[in-house]
Amino acid sequence: MNWDIVEGKWTEYKGKAQAQWGKLTDGDLDRIEGRRDELAGKIQTLYGKSREEAEREIDNWLDKS
Repeated sequence: MNWDIVEGKWTEYKGKAQAQWGKLTDGDLDRIEGRRDELAGKIQTLYGKSREEAEREIDNWLDKS
C-alpha cells in the first residue's frame, strides 16, 4: 500500500497504528498526523529500535493493512 493513502486517511488508520504499537498515545497519534517519518521516530523512541527496524515494522504493518 502507498503511504499517501495512509496519510490521507490518517483518522481511519490511527486506531490500527495504536493496535500495532500499543505505547502510542492519542496525543502521539495526533502529533504524527500521518507523517511516516514522525511515526518511525516515535516507534524508535518508545520501543528503543533503530530507524531501520522502525521502517521495517511500518512496511510490514502496511502490507497487512
